[in-house]
Amino acid sequence: MHFSKDSLSFEQQIERLIERGLHVEDKESATAYLSHINYYRLGTYWWSFIDDHEAHTFKAGATFNQVLNLYVFDRELRLLLLDAIERIEVSLRTQWAFHLSKRYGSHAHLDKEAFTGKFEHDDFIENLKKEIQRTSDKNIKKQAYKYEEATPATWIICEVMSFGWLSRCYDAIGRRALSMDIADTYNLNATILSSFLHHITSARNICAHHSRLWNRDFTITMKLPKNGEPALLQSFNSNAPKQLYNTLVMCAYFMDIICPNHHWKKKLKSLIEDHNIDVADMGFPTNWLEQPIWIE
Repeated sequence: MHFSKDSLSFEQQIERLIERGLHVEDKESATAYLSHINYYRLGTYWWSFIDDHEAHTFKAGATFNQVLNLYVFDRELRLLLLDAIERIEVSLRTQWAFHLSKRYGSHAHLDKEAFTGKFEHDDFIENLKKEIQRTSDKNIKKQAYKYEEATPATWIICEVMSFGWLSRCYDAIGRRALSMDIADTYNLNATILSSFLHHITSARNICAHHSRLWNRDFTITMKLPKNGEPALLQSFNSNAPKQLYNTLVMCAYFMDIICPNHHWKKKLKSLIEDHNIDVADMGFPTNWLEQPIWIE
């Protein structure tokens, strides 16, 4: 089967939407938006407003502004999630470097004995060297040239590691006691922390590539803790393991530990309210605002 669709001008794209039943409040404005937001990208948001998916016709009353509102909400949601992930990532880098270097010395990451036998240690070090060469941080480059070691110290190289490698390095810590010490910082089991890091790496990649987030089903999910802080355990929605809600619960939990005076949860509530979003599509339970993690 050959692809037979022709390219449409931005004006023609708007007319196509109108033909399919979407109410366009301002054609000129909508055309301007489509000239900067790809039709296919925006289409992943108006999909929820479609009545007949085979005919591509919209539900009665669906408007271009509703689609745009959902698009803007998702963009702001990605930025908000990235804000939490950044703080979690910085905290994890700190804990990983501190505990590893305390046990194995200043260049703990160079010691294969610090990691499990299955860990691809040579690949890890080669990746680090490339990141050090690529970095524009003059202080890190200065450290690399100043000393004879293969790389700068563990507490320096942790700043150039990707989040993906950080997750893998935590998972591969050879001494169970060390991974537990790091997890204890967040009052979590080491297995739960490892699972969350693996999951949040995937979520971070979705945000970094500007992909749709709000109603996505994650392929890489996380294990929910069965022991720990009651406020955390009670706030999960076990009926929606692949949706975003549980990710946001865990991020809120980390934010409470890392920066207790944060306004992240307030910003999330305001974002949802301001855009009048149906949170059920993200796996939120109907009484989510009554859950302990969201009560301030």
